[in-house]
Amino acid sequence: MKQNDTKALQAEIRRMCKEKNAVVLAHYYTVGEVQEVADFVGDSLALARKAAQTDADIIVMCGVHFMAETCKLLSPEKLVLAPDLSAGCSLADSCDAEDLRKWKAEHPDYMVVQYVNTTAATKALTDVVVTSGNAKKVVDQLPKDAKILFGPDYNLGSYINSVTGRNMELWDGGCHVHERFSCEAIARLKQEHPEAVVMAHLECKAPVLAMAQVKGSTADMLKYAQENAPQTYIVATEAGILHELQRTCPECTFIPVPPEAGEGSAGCSCNECQYMKLNTLEKLRDCLKNEAPVVEVAPEIAKEAVKPINRMLSLS
Repeated sequence: MKQNDTKALQAEIRRMCKEKNAVVLAHYYTVGEVQEVADFVGDSLALARKAAQTDADIIVMCGVHFMAETCKLLSPEKLVLAPDLSAGCSLADSCDAEDLRKWKAEHPDYMVVQYVNTTAATKALTDVVVTSGNAKKVVDQLPKDAKILFGPDYNLGSYINSVTGRNMELWDGGCHVHERFSCEAIARLKQEHPEAVVMAHLECKAPVLAMAQVKGSTADMLKYAQENAPQTYIVATEAGILHELQRTCPECTFIPVPPEAGEGSAGCSCNECQYMKLNTLEKLRDCLKNEAPVVEVAPEIAKEAVKPINRMLSLS
């Protein structure tokens, strides 16, 4: 899209937001021009908090479907929209409500801690949800003798076990983007840039995390880069974060860990989430104009699904 067309679309979106008392929330993994037009850009925890606090009549979530569901759970009286309902999540898909129900039945004395990357129906069967940014803090506050089922992200759960001393039972799920980052690719980049600091998201595998000096959520990566002297960073997370990293830290150099040959899914390199990239300016404009697609959560599910989210917010 030409720059003039992009600016015109962004201006139209901002005009409609003002007219309709709408707020646009965008995840760091969406494309740059969507982040630029949003009222607020953040990771999943920050977006959940913003959804709970906003006094707008309409919330448009530019992210993936479970994030829009979270907005609806926290603001049931508001109209919640998503530019593309097919923007799903491979991690959420790896453990649906029926999977979790069976797992719970096999472990009747366990409490359930779920990563926020889950559907509302799965959250309804959960005791508390966590994000990559607050998982350690939340798990540390649970009873020391609690037996815990953690899902669906195995890598995040394994990391939290290692830093808390817990022995949580882990579901074997993963993010299709973070699962594919390799130690070999990072090692090649370190050879080319020996001075670089490696940053890795907690959804990455343990050997990748072992190579990183900065381990955490997208917000943790941003904070570290903003608070330290200009330097070069090798970044192992979804490439959309580079837009905000470069915008807020223009003196730094950020190098995304590239996809490994043959590992990308159809139409998408493995350091990009094709679901996040379904959020475009055109879809965002049409979403505001038509006030659709609408995201709804069945009342009987919403009643239970909001409880673990509120518990997370109270503990983090």
